[in-house]
Amino acid sequence: MPFLNIDHDLKKLALAIGLMLVTSQGLAQRAEGPFGELSGHWSGAGEITMANGASERIRCRATYAVNGGGTTLRQNLRCASDSYKLDINASVASEGGALSGNWTETTRNVSGSVSGRATGSDIQAHVGGQGFSASLAVKTKGGHQTVLIRPGSGTDVASVSITLRKV
Repeated sequence: MPFLNIDHDLKKLALAIGLMLVTSQGLAQRAEGPFGELSGHWSGAGEITMANGASERIRCRATYAVNGGGTTLRQNLRCASDSYKLDINASVASEGGALSGNWTETTRNVSGSVSGRATGSDIQAHVGGQGFSASLAVKTKGGHQTVLIRPGSGTDVASVSITLRKV
């Protein structure tokens, strides 16, 4: 059984989750920009799957502030499981479907960037920070959102899957 560096892996996971959720908000496109309908509060739950097959439930709450044109988003995300907590603040902008932004995870004092594309109700994105990267796939339909994160190599986390609902 490989040695798990829980703090290091959770740090990477926290970064991926925060970036994923910030990026995922660009999926719902209606009357205004890609973030037009995301303003408000969201909550949900999901599962973290480790490379060794073990898994753990996670609960998340997010608040999104969107500009009048729906092209920029500011996010605060708080997630918790039985073994850790995270608090992520992020800012993402969309220009012609291209996403760019940054994030900070305040409990571990780490930060990074996000990039990707929003196409209709789907987002494909890349998140990264010092020594960490992950791919994100997000789908939004109405007030329901699914997110799948797959960290790059070198981590004990195999995937994170979360479902959020607008409250």
